Amino acid sequence: MTEPVTILVDADACPVKAEIYKVAQRYGAPVKVVTNSPFRVPNDAMVELVMVSDAFDAADDWIAEHSGPRSVVVTGDILLADRCIKAGAQVLAHNGKPFDAASIGSAIATRAIMADLRAGMDGVGGGPAPFSKADRSRLLQSLDRVMVVLSRKTG
Repeated sequence: MTEPVTILVDADACPVKAEIYKVAQRYGAPVKVVTNSPFRVPNDAMVELVMVSDAFDAADDWIAEHSGPRSVVVTGDILLADRCIKAGAQVLAHNGKPFDAASIGSAIATRAIMADLRAGMDGVGGGPAPFSKADRSRLLQSLDRVMVVLSRKTG
């Protein structure tokens, strides 16, 4: 029997949880919503709230340890994405952009450059663009595509 595809959500600051639940329900995929602060999740046996300690990177560590070839990780954290890719997981950003072995190196480098620039600007910065309907739609399409591919693979 093939192990089900599990969706792991880096829940803090995740703007697309409702969309993730919708796609997961369509595929009968369990969802692990990982956080260090309590909040509501749907009353559904397939959705589990995983509470971790408030230690630095506790949620990231849990997700990285539980990710693998039969998991999809949804995160905005580039360093966590890198760890999960190395574990064999499919990784999507909140806006649906896939992270993969070919793109993660440049994403990490860009993150480092931007951190250096922000550090030298004495508090001046813009942050990411506002989250849009197009981002939400892209996440739905990307997650659906990944679920189709993984559902076809045998464990």
